[in-house]
Amino acid sequence: MAEDTPPAGLVSLAAANIGDKGVITQVSAGDAGDLERRLLEFGFVEGARLEVLHEGAVARDPLAVRLDDMRVALRRCDATGIWFRKDPA
Repeated sequence: MAEDTPPAGLVSLAAANIGDKGVITQVSAGDAGDLERRLLEFGFVEGARLEVLHEGAVARDPLAVRLDDMRVALRRCDATGIWFRKDPA
């Protein structure tokens, strides 16, 4: 799957805005297997609930995300392969 072609109905965490909530449906880091393993270890797994809490002032980086019961900060470039289905507004 090309990074610029989103799966139908999904949003990349890298494109999310503060307040966006949803459920992770896919985690992939392409050729960066080490990054994918670290994301999975942090809890970015299919079915996990997330909410975007905060974004940095410079280039909106890093992101602060509530991931189930914990808070995680990550760079937007590391969030490009995390896809989620937004909750209905």
